[in-house]
Amino acid sequence: MPDALPPLNGDMTMSQVLQAYPGAQRALFARYHIGGCRSCGFQPGETLAQVCQRNENIPVAEAVAHIQESHQSDSSLQISPHDFEQLRRALPDLTLLDVRTREEHDAVKLPGARLLTQELVQEIFTHGDKTKPIVLYDHTGSRSLDAAAYFIGHGFGETKCLTGGIDAYSQEIDPTLPRYRIEIEA
Repeated sequence: MPDALPPLNGDMTMSQVLQAYPGAQRALFARYHIGGCRSCGFQPGETLAQVCQRNENIPVAEAVAHIQESHQSDSSLQISPHDFEQLRRALPDLTLLDVRTREEHDAVKLPGARLLTQELVQEIFTHGDKTKPIVLYDHTGSRSLDAAAYFIGHGFGETKCLTGGIDAYSQEIDPTLPRYRIEIEA
C-alpha cells in the first residue's frame, strides 16, 4: 500500500505547501507557469488559493491534484539513504554525482562522488552506459530531482536521487559526515 500523501489544501501557505511537497514549485511552474520567475513568483505567506486565484483563477482542487501527482512521480525517482548504501555496497563502481556547489562539495562529500559540471554531463552523455545506475545528491534532496529528471530525459533510465540529500545520509548512515546549514534554505 503506498504511503499516504501529506495533507494539502488551499488554505495552506506556500511555505507550508513547499514543506509538505518540496517539488510543488517545480510542478506548478511546469503546468501553470507559477513560481519560476519574478513575474510569476509567489510569497511564502500567500495561500495556495490566493496564488491560484491571481493566476487565471486556477481551480484549487486541480492544483492540489497536480501537486500530489507530481509528488508521487518525484517519489519514484528517489532512493532512500539505506537503499542507496546497499546499492553502493553491491556496485562499487556506482556513478555518484554531487549537484551541489563546488564549495559544498569541497567541504563535505560522499565517498566516490564527483561534482557535476557541464563537462562531466557531456562526458556521461557521450560515453556513459545508459543501463547502469546513477545516483545524484544535493544538500537536502530537492534540487537533485531536477538533475535526475534531466538525466532520465536523456535516456539514463536507472537514475535516482538520494532522498534527503547528504544531510539525511549523514543523519541516517554516517554521522561522521559534517552537517551544515545554508542560510537561504532556512
